[in-house]
Amino acid sequence: MDVQQLYRNRFHETERARKAAVWQVIYDRVFSRWIRAEDTVLDLGAGFCEFINCARARRRIAVDLNPDTRAFAADGVEVQRASASDLGFLGNNSVDVVFSSNFLEHLPSKEEVARAMAESFRVLRSPGTLILMGPNVRLIPGVYWDFFDHHIPLSDRSLTELLLLTGFKITRVHGRFIPYTTQSALPQAPWLVSLYLMLRPLSSYFLGKQFLIVAHKP
Repeated sequence: MDVQQLYRNRFHETERARKAAVWQVIYDRVFSRWIRAEDTVLDLGAGFCEFINCARARRRIAVDLNPDTRAFAADGVEVQRASASDLGFLGNNSVDVVFSSNFLEHLPSKEEVARAMAESFRVLRSPGTLILMGPNVRLIPGVYWDFFDHHIPLSDRSLTELLLLTGFKITRVHGRFIPYTTQSALPQAPWLVSLYLMLRPLSSYFLGKQFLIVAHKP
C-alpha cells in the first residue's frame, strides 16, 4: 500500500494545522505529566509528528514507514523509517517513554501488534512508561472500517490483555478518552479543547470514542 499518497489524500494542509493545534493542548493538559525534560521519548507511527513535536524531552525519536514523516518533524526530532515491530536501531533499556496514537490498528496482523509491543517492552528502561491511544472498536464498530488501512480492531480490553501478556503493569485505562477524529464533534478551538479535557470524564462519556492506556515496565 502506498501510505505516502494515502495520507496526502486523507489529510490536507488545513486539517493538519487544526490537528497540530489540538495536539498541543492535549499534550500540555494530559501527556506532559508522564514526560520529563531528561527523558528519551519514542513515538511509534509518528505520522505528521503532532505528538513528538510537542514533547519536551532530551531526545525525541519518530518512527514511521511514511517517507513524508521527516518533512513534518520539528528541529531536533530524530526520524527513523522503520517498522514498529523491529526497533533494531535502539538498544535494550534505552528509552524512557514509548508513545503511540492511532497506529496499531494499521498493522497487518495481531502478530505484528504483539511484536510491536514486545519491542516497546525491550527498548523501555525500567520503570519506563508506555502510552497508547487509539479508536475503541467497542464504541465505533461500523465507522471503524471506513478507513481502508484499518486492519486490526482493538479495544481497551483486548489491548490491556496483550500488554499484561507482554509483561507490562497497567497504570490506567480509559475506554473513553477523546472523540474518534478531529473531523468529529471534538471542539477545534484550543480553549474549547481545554474545556473538553477539564470536563472529563463527563465530556468523554458523551463524546469519547478512543481509548487511553498507560502502562509501565516493572
